[in-house]
Amino acid sequence: MAGQHLQVLSALDVAKTQFYHFTAIVIAGMGFFTDSYDLFCISLVTKLIGRLYYSTPGSINPGSLPPNVNAAISGVALCGTFAGQLFFGWIGDKMGRKRVYGLTLILMVVSAIASGLSFGHTAKGVVATLCFFRFWLGFGIGGDYPLSATIMSEYANKRTRGAFIAAVFAMQGFGILAGGIVGIIVSSSFKAAYPAKPYQLDHIGSTVPQADYVWRIILMFGAIPAALTYYWRMKMPETARYTALVSRNAKQAASDMATVLQMEMEAEPEKIERLAMEPSNTYGLFSKEFLSRHGLHLLGTTTTWFFIDIAFYSQSLFQKDIFTDIGWLPSPKTMSALEETFKIARAQTIIALCGTIPGYWFTVAFIDYIGRFRIQLMGFFMMMVFMLGLSIPYNHWKNNDHTGFVVMYALTFFFCNFGPNATTFVVPAEIFPTRLRSTCHGISAACGKAGAIIGAFGFLYAAESPTKSLDDKGYPPGIGVQNTLYVLAATDLLGFVFTFFVPEAKGKSLEEMSGEIEPDQEGIEMDKRAMLKP
Repeated sequence: MAGQHLQVLSALDVAKTQFYHFTAIVIAGMGFFTDSYDLFCISLVTKLIGRLYYSTPGSINPGSLPPNVNAAISGVALCGTFAGQLFFGWIGDKMGRKRVYGLTLILMVVSAIASGLSFGHTAKGVVATLCFFRFWLGFGIGGDYPLSATIMSEYANKRTRGAFIAAVFAMQGFGILAGGIVGIIVSSSFKAAYPAKPYQLDHIGSTVPQADYVWRIILMFGAIPAALTYYWRMKMPETARYTALVSRNAKQAASDMATVLQMEMEAEPEKIERLAMEPSNTYGLFSKEFLSRHGLHLLGTTTTWFFIDIAFYSQSLFQKDIFTDIGWLPSPKTMSALEETFKIARAQTIIALCGTIPGYWFTVAFIDYIGRFRIQLMGFFMMMVFMLGLSIPYNHWKNNDHTGFVVMYALTFFFCNFGPNATTFVVPAEIFPTRLRSTCHGISAACGKAGAIIGAFGFLYAAESPTKSLDDKGYPPGIGVQNTLYVLAATDLLGFVFTFFVPEAKGKSLEEMSGEIEPDQEGIEMDKRAMLKP
């Protein structure tokens, strides 16, 4: 609506980068640091759990869990994340972002500690308890996605909004790195204190009893950063956009932002009431109006997130299996249990340092210059190229050039994160109306986790060698790692195509993208001049 631009919103849009921006990035980002640590640290310890609870004398492949158990341990947190994204996304629009923001951290702290204390008289009992607590861990993690993205987008100015949201998500890279480092420290400490023999056919002495503490400590460590962040989350005020446009509390919105921006702010309750009555601010999620305005946008954000998470999570959770298949990681039969955990953690750390983290921060650096759309297209395309580069000459990499494979593999992570893994998180927080923003982000993220679940559960079966018989491990052969990489290349192609449904939000205000307030250049310029007065 022309002439109805709110000063509190235009002040946020044109605000210079200030200390509160970085505070918000750290507070929201530490949640994502914890999220990624908790989700991906499980890949470090599944083989150790297999050695402790499922290896038997004469095992051909020590540490190999039954496929249903491996899938459950690796994927159950993703199922919880799926549910949490839908629930907290919806509740974040109904009750406000701030009111439920701390609850996600409490769930993560309690569930991370409980996961490490998983108990049972049998292997099945321990695994069942672990899966129960990791589901609720995932539920808390799921809430962090829509709430953190929405809060950061609603605090940011429009010039650097993409970089701020991407910086929150980039903390995921440091969480993955921290998982590798903690795995290295804990496993090497126990390895030095309790020496073990390499695995032998009788496996006696290769897995010391104290190794049971290793996976528990690694899982429980995720509670620490979440607990440290709780106090600061509770001190954050509700976002002015939610307070003004959803709660319609003009006075509170102006007061909160006056404190944050350190300037006088006019409440403008009459404007807020008039805006609330506009047709563009009254339609619901399941209305024809939403379908006509944002239906294709929601299709674009859900499908692209779905396809990227199939690739990202299957690669991240099972990179240890890929590296073992090509021979970069030694055969489990040549290592003790703790040595194997150490080498898996070291491999994850190398990939995080060389591919994962640089990709995230390239997105932070360039997203507000190149734009979300171009970065996402480029990322999907380059991932497809490198996936084909890994899969077509797969036997060459496997038999002759392990280092070349790892370099190519790291580049897929680089362009995943300097590409759709970051942009699919950013865009849903920018293009939907304030009253539906958290819900739509949660729906988009949940579709991504549906892809992650397919990647986690499907990869275990698909990657098995097609030459293996049913008797080798007790379950049917798959299509092999090489053909699995072909499938991942195909998902990248589909993500590339569906990116054309996603709009570019670079340089535009949230209200302009969502259609809540029509562009009003005259009002914006007046607000700019007002803010420049001493």
